[in-house]
Amino acid sequence: MAISKENKEFIDSLIDYYINESEAYRQIAENFVPEVKSVPDTAFGIITGCVYSGFLQAYQNQQQTPSLEDMREFNQIIKERAALIKKSILEPPRLQKDEKKLENKTEQDSKEKNS
Repeated sequence: MAISKENKEFIDSLIDYYINESEAYRQIAENFVPEVKSVPDTAFGIITGCVYSGFLQAYQNQQQTPSLEDMREFNQIIKERAALIKKSILEPPRLQKDEKKLENKTEQDSKEKNS
C-alpha cells in the first residue's frame, strides 16, 4: 500500500506549515543550549518529529497503520524536502521577506534618486 494522494497532500501541507513557522522551532531548540550542540539540527529534528507525528496521526484517524512501504515513502518525502526545511531554519521565512522588502525599498529609493 502506498501513501494515498490525500495523505501526501497532508504531509506536504504539514511540511509547508513547519517551514513557515521554523523560527519558532529554532527558538525552542535554543532553549536546550548547552545540552544540544547544534540549534539548527535540533530544530530540524523537532520539525521532522512533528511532521512524523502528524503522519502517524493521519493514519490513526483513518484507523490504519502505515506499512513499511508507507514509512519508506514518508522518509523519502522528508529527504526530498530536507534542504528546504534546513534553509528555513537557517534563514527563517520572515527574515527572508524582510530582506526582500529592504532590497525592493533600496531599489526604489535608488530609482527615485536617479530620476
